[in-house]
Amino acid sequence: MAQIIDGKMISTMIKDECRNKAEALKEQGREVCLAVIQVGCDPASSVYVNNKKKACAYIGINSLSYELKEETTQEELMKLINELNGRKDVNGILVQLPLPGHIDENAIIKAIDPKKDVDGFHPQSVGALCIGQPGFVSCTPAGIIELLKRSGVTICGKRCVIIGRSNIVGKPMALLMLRENATVTVAHSRTENLREVCRQADILIVAMGKPRYIDASYVKEGAVVIDVGIHRNEDNKLCGDVDFESVSPVASAITPVPGGVGPMTIAMLMKNCVESIELQ
Repeated sequence: MAQIIDGKMISTMIKDECRNKAEALKEQGREVCLAVIQVGCDPASSVYVNNKKKACAYIGINSLSYELKEETTQEELMKLINELNGRKDVNGILVQLPLPGHIDENAIIKAIDPKKDVDGFHPQSVGALCIGQPGFVSCTPAGIIELLKRSGVTICGKRCVIIGRSNIVGKPMALLMLRENATVTVAHSRTENLREVCRQADILIVAMGKPRYIDASYVKEGAVVIDVGIHRNEDNKLCGDVDFESVSPVASAITPVPGGVGPMTIAMLMKNCVESIELQ
């Protein structure tokens, strides 16, 4: 049976490390502050924003919350971001996605000062990752690297297959795995012979957005399987892109849903926030 990679435990370790760093910074008279902007009242977004506030309180950093109406214009949102860019007491700016349809997400992401881009979505942050320069890294892929390392999984020299090519997970994940000296294949909706491609992987990272799609037939014996997906099944229970019951007897290690990748995203956001003060 596979080792269950405990994202809750590892995320708590990282948040505790962040709390210690935040305390040390306070002793130097330096306080970290994250500004979170939410436009509209999407229920899932509200849950995420609330979890981010709780995490800030846990590690002892300040948080500012801006809950804007659904009909907020792009110009009004830009004005707020520009104001926060200029505030020396604000170290990180996070705009909760998705935004309402009348707002251009790309324009909003570009408006955030790259030195305050704790989500790691700004083109400058992505470019820095591409060429190996310092900068913020997208939180979910960065969290997966921590999950692997802190679970004793060797990355260097291993074959990694990533299913999904999104700007938020798939593409930065591939760059991070290359940085760790893995041999990387990125598969996607147009990949031919997906099952055969996946069966080559020592590390299989699944971010395809299809509930329980990946079963044991896609997984090489002894592979490490990381499930990024999150869905509600027919019984209204959370599940991932991987059929956990089918895959866990074949894999050497696997992340559960919930309790795997999910908690790591906020932990890495907190890590980016604490580190932001050194970048500025």
